[in-house]
Amino acid sequence: MVRTATRLCVVRHGETTWNAERRLQGHLDVELNENGLVQAEATGRALAGQRFSAAYCSDLQRASMTASRIVAGTDVVVSTHPGLRERHYGHFQGLTYAEASTRHPEEYARFLDRDTAFAFSGGGESLIAFAARISDTLADIVHHHAGEQLLVVTHGGVLDVIHRLATGKALDSPRDFTIPNAALNWIAHEDGQWHLISWGDEGHLGSSLDELANA
Repeated sequence: MVRTATRLCVVRHGETTWNAERRLQGHLDVELNENGLVQAEATGRALAGQRFSAAYCSDLQRASMTASRIVAGTDVVVSTHPGLRERHYGHFQGLTYAEASTRHPEEYARFLDRDTAFAFSGGGESLIAFAARISDTLADIVHHHAGEQLLVVTHGGVLDVIHRLATGKALDSPRDFTIPNAALNWIAHEDGQWHLISWGDEGHLGSSLDELANA
């Protein structure tokens, strides 16, 4: 019996005004700005030659808006999945990074240090709990689509975790890879393991903001 890997093209949502303002979004529901809409459409054109059996996205509108524009004109159905949401940043949500560092210096320091046990006050997630959520969500998706090719549209923090799942890079180690808005990232799942195919392809984009290094 020939075993076929399950391939995922994972895309960070297009740009939002809050991305440009360096403001933490988390679970707050922020829509795409004009550049983000253009990016999503460009990503759709870049993927026009690919065949996806299904598409999944976060239930936050910046991801769902991106996904709908990528698959426009195709018969691919997009399913929303709350497990693909960004990390919950607690009372950091809505603040710029500069504001968060000034108002909550001790928590901000733990955030920058990638302290895996640190959970933001105000209902926020720890990095280890967030990573477990993403791992479980991807496992559930792959379980239902073994051997298929899928599109997944999600968030910068989620992509940080996904890259580490695919490469074995430690959750608490500094990030040394980019996570641009609307770039193409390909991973595969085979024999119970994740593998990185390619990462951060933004050749179809005029410009794209990288996810901040510790977000």
